[in-house]
Amino acid sequence: MTSVIIGPRTLDQLESLLDGADVTLGADVLDRIDAIVPPGTDLNRVDNYYLPPAVTDPALRRR
Repeated sequence: MTSVIIGPRTLDQLESLLDGADVTLGADVLDRIDAIVPPGTDLNRVDNYYLPPAVTDPALRRR
């Protein structure tokens, strides 16, 4: 069996990625992202059968 493990390879890479956990995007940035790629848009046609609850229930977005 073959598998792919993704993630940082060094401690420096890990530390730089962990800094991103503290980033909070403002509503204006999130609105702009939604304008570019609307919620529920799936770029892979094979995956178009499933809409996650966070897309179908607006109360679950941007919590």
